Amino acid sequence: MALLQLRDVNKHFGGLHVTNAVNLVLEQGEIHCLIGPNGAGKSTLFRLILGEHHPGSGQICFAGEDITALKSFARIRRGLSVKFQVPGVFKGLSVRQNLEIALQSRLHGVTLGREIDRLLAFLNLEAEQAQLAGNLSHGQKQWLEIGMAIALKPRLLLLDEPTAGMSPEETHMTGEMVRRLNAAGMTVLAIEHDMAFVRQVAQRVTVLHLGQVFAQGSIDEIVADERVAAIYLGQAHA
Repeated sequence: MALLQLRDVNKHFGGLHVTNAVNLVLEQGEIHCLIGPNGAGKSTLFRLILGEHHPGSGQICFAGEDITALKSFARIRRGLSVKFQVPGVFKGLSVRQNLEIALQSRLHGVTLGREIDRLLAFLNLEAEQAQLAGNLSHGQKQWLEIGMAIALKPRLLLLDEPTAGMSPEETHMTGEMVRRLNAAGMTVLAIEHDMAFVRQVAQRVTVLHLGQVFAQGSIDEIVADERVAAIYLGQAHA
């Protein structure tokens, strides 16, 4: 059974058709990257999956359940979690306190402390745990928010441009984090522009263009597709 399935999902904002009959299948245990030029509808699609927007028509299923009408909190309870492009950490609290907030709904006492320690090691933030989150570098803030997003051990992790603003070294480290999460059983759907990151992690890739699925396949198939190269160069209009 597919973990996530979108069937003919449409979304309009006024006269703008942002998501146009999108069909997408995400298998349990895969890393799937969503790419496309600016304005392709990638972020809107994420918000439709999360429940921040609701489609005008179509169906969204998660683990075999129709979640099209569910609110965001109900989807999160079923095992979705998201890290948006702009880090949403609590800047006035320490790194450790940020992780404590994310974990405290399910863990307490010694178990909570151990899980925070485990996440700090995973995120390469052990030395920064007492620092205010607002004082972290941009890349470290991104990692902290990934830690907060995985604190509830979601079945599906949504990542919206997780490497935006990162150095090549930080981007590679982020890719390794994602691969380790996936190896532990987590399914990942990531919006990303950095093709080095996509090559590093993606098992399958979907290209969106003008709100529609333009191409799907392995990273090698997508890179070799001249139509995909054309839309990134602005030469295609359909």
